[in-house]
Amino acid sequence: MFFRILEMHSVDKKKNPSARATCLNCMDGRVQLPVLNWIHEQYGIDCVDIITEAGMDGVLALQDNIDEIIRSIKISIDINKSERIFIVGHYDCRGNSVDEKAHREHIIKSAKRLRTHWPKIEVIGLWVDDQWRPDICYKSLKLELKTEG
Repeated sequence: MFFRILEMHSVDKKKNPSARATCLNCMDGRVQLPVLNWIHEQYGIDCVDIITEAGMDGVLALQDNIDEIIRSIKISIDINKSERIFIVGHYDCRGNSVDEKAHREHIIKSAKRLRTHWPKIEVIGLWVDDQWRPDICYKSLKLELKTEG
């Protein structure tokens, strides 16, 4: 796995050379590389700001106070110029011990919650299955700014 990380920095960056993303993921180490590799392969993004919590999808969907997570996302978007947010839930999560259906509901609720803060940023929800394969379960439309003139 270590060699795969090194490879990510030496690939042809024609797809999205300066793109950056924010990934709100579980702290579980088993899910980190499959998600990062998937983001790189699907979007050509090498630089991903990772914000973790145990059972992140449940935290975002169910907790009232997510101020610290919002603060980290603001830094990623406003300072690091992240263009997308990924929210991840996964199989066998010990921080959010619910079934797949509930995870998918939490991911969608989390994505919609974050869209209220960043309506112009694309938000993508990912479910990671028991084979550690990410699958899109939510994708927002990216709103474009219209200028008058």
